[in-house]
Amino acid sequence: MASPTLDAAIGGEVAETTTTSPEQVHRLVARARAAQAVFETFSQEQVDAIVRDFAKYVYDNAEALAGMAHEETGLGVYEDKVAKAKGKSRVIWNNLKGKRSRGIIGEDAEEGLVLVAKPMGVVGAVCPVTNPIVTPMCNAMFALKAGNAIIFAPHPKADESTSHLTREYQRIVREHGGPEHLVQAVRRGSVQTTQTLMQAVDVVVATGGGAMVKSAYSSGKPSYGVGAGNVPVVIDRGVDLKAAAEKIVAGASFDNGIICSHEQFVLTPEEHYADTVAAFRDTGRVFFTDDPAEVDRVRAAVFDHGHLNKDVVGRSAREIGALAGLEVPESARIILVPADGAGTDDVLAKEKLCPVVAILPYGSFEEAVALAKANLLVEGAGHSAALHSTDEAHIRAMGVALPVSRLVVNQSSALTAGGSLTNGFAPTTTLGCGSWGGNSISENLDYKHLMNVSRIGNVIDRPVPSDEEIWAA
Repeated sequence: MASPTLDAAIGGEVAETTTTSPEQVHRLVARARAAQAVFETFSQEQVDAIVRDFAKYVYDNAEALAGMAHEETGLGVYEDKVAKAKGKSRVIWNNLKGKRSRGIIGEDAEEGLVLVAKPMGVVGAVCPVTNPIVTPMCNAMFALKAGNAIIFAPHPKADESTSHLTREYQRIVREHGGPEHLVQAVRRGSVQTTQTLMQAVDVVVATGGGAMVKSAYSSGKPSYGVGAGNVPVVIDRGVDLKAAAEKIVAGASFDNGIICSHEQFVLTPEEHYADTVAAFRDTGRVFFTDDPAEVDRVRAAVFDHGHLNKDVVGRSAREIGALAGLEVPESARIILVPADGAGTDDVLAKEKLCPVVAILPYGSFEEAVALAKANLLVEGAGHSAALHSTDEAHIRAMGVALPVSRLVVNQSSALTAGGSLTNGFAPTTTLGCGSWGGNSISENLDYKHLMNVSRIGNVIDRPVPSDEEIWAA
């Protein structure tokens, strides 16, 4: 299905021609501070009404917004972007509604504590080219839920999409009687502009490449970033191979593989290897080849001297096949190829931001976990892994053994690691990778990370333990 044109999607608006300079960034921040001071007087109900309408706007206009993002960036799949806009707006608002984020938000009578939420101030949000609508939506919802203002720094190749969303959010804020400069965006920025923004705001959320995340952590401001994804997925013995294959294909193919949590490398029992490949092919959406020459051509197309080829990012299986000199049918959503090994044994064990998936057989379950870990230690440590299993001991053992912040069990990783109505991960577009990935959190970013909490400590009405009681074994 063709995406709507950009002009139609934005209602024939004339694109702004201004470019934000580093000097002008400070003006944006000053406006944001003034707006945030006014917003701080808003009630919980007023705040939630704005945040709800941010999500509802994206939900109601998913087709036009997805078309805008797809046409401007040229990445991913229009239909998947529609699904992402609708799905994320629903699940994030469902998670936020009814939660206190203004004034007193909780009490712990046993410990004598009263918890008071306070805004951080102005949030600087660096947004990726791979997600120019839903990531700003998510960041704006979290920032305003916690009482903050926000300024987006969109990728230059997604400037129009994020700027359009910013204007619509300013309109929503005005309609609720708020100051429109609560939400702003840098226009046609640069690395210098983004660095200036990160140094001027109170807290940074950086969703993008490793260099940008590192820059955020070097800005001198509290920062939340993400690490590289490279999700290994283990198929355990005793599972329904057809069901597992369907879920893996759904995740690995979604938006042409630009989701950081998408399945990258399948590990399956050696005695079920042929059946697993057949299950993938039976989906009708998988092109498989085990011809060594063809596999080498896929390697060369995806990786240029060991580095991911930028020309395959977000491209379709058919387009990547053409780069590799292969005739991949239109019906194929992913290319599946056997790997020569895990970790450093094959470049296919690294992150592939495209619908190319490697597969490798294993002997014992312990070996499968070791192979998955080897991949993560090459790239993707701290992010996510997936497991299809009915063995609770195996599920827990894999969760204990791997250096990941989330283990997705019996679900499509790309579709649920960022939070879902069917699991307990916080719905988000920013997946923290902990110290393994050089990040400050090892969980999904949520509104709670963008607010300060004051604790009022009262005297606890209970006996003070004696030294003997304290030191007793």
